[in-house]
Amino acid sequence: MSEAPGSLQSWVGRTEARADTIGATPARALAATLDRDESGPVPGSGSGFGPGTPLPALWHWLYFLPLTRARDIGPDGHARRGGFLPPVPLPRRMWAGGRLQYRAALAIGDRVERRSTVERVEAKQGRSGELVFVTVRHEFLRAGDALPALTEWHDIVYREPPRPGAAAPAPLPAPAEAAWSRTWHPDDVMLFRYSALTFNGHRIHYDRRYVTEVEGYPGLVVHGPLIATLLLELLQSQRPQALLASFRFDALRPCFDGRPLAVHGRPQDDGGVAGRVVLWACDDAGALAMRAEAVLAPPASPAR
Repeated sequence: MSEAPGSLQSWVGRTEARADTIGATPARALAATLDRDESGPVPGSGSGFGPGTPLPALWHWLYFLPLTRARDIGPDGHARRGGFLPPVPLPRRMWAGGRLQYRAALAIGDRVERRSTVERVEAKQGRSGELVFVTVRHEFLRAGDALPALTEWHDIVYREPPRPGAAAPAPLPAPAEAAWSRTWHPDDVMLFRYSALTFNGHRIHYDRRYVTEVEGYPGLVVHGPLIATLLLELLQSQRPQALLASFRFDALRPCFDGRPLAVHGRPQDDGGVAGRVVLWACDDAGALAMRAEAVLAPPASPAR
């Protein structure tokens, strides 16, 4: 890399803060993009997104958007390197995964501050070449709260360009049994709408010429956060009243538009962790594309 890994360490500890109001329109727009029967937070409820309505898990990604000026956009559609995030020179950037801990739900109408810190910058050598991982911690504090309602760790991976003739990594086997399943068919319209809702200019999600000719993928790449959201859509359809205590996901293999994307899940009591649910997504070949784990909060005790 032209930028020495050691110099990238100077970005560790860098912080930024953004404030936003959790408005109803982005939530209603995502509900429409996901083809929910009603605009409410629970499919089919018809309850809408009025003031005080809890925001579905992961929908906070519709807010606190990086409003990068056009002059500061890089060739891949992202902000040019070297601002809040370190200037990693590797060209291919992906959302590798994340971990989230919930203390309270964000709600429509909440005024929230997001405090972000670069926690880790680590270079590694992978099967496909050099990799750099960057982890950012986000804390979401509602106005008047001393503790964050939500803490999130966002993992970003930067990769080398594809090597001509290099074999694709061997797919990981998916779990054998699922209690719940649903198949989606992400198309270019769905990916464009999600990019617009998250103000994500990354060209791999909507620019077919760029993604195939420059980055070497066979089609438009389905957003990792969108796949994670579809996993929780499946969970919510089965446990509509459940609240999350924590959620973690790892993106393992890219998925592409025009191909079926299957999401699966099952409850699992492992090691005495009640309310644990395992979730996973598979690409059109049945290969494991994302794995995730949700831990549900225990039900509230009835008032006396």
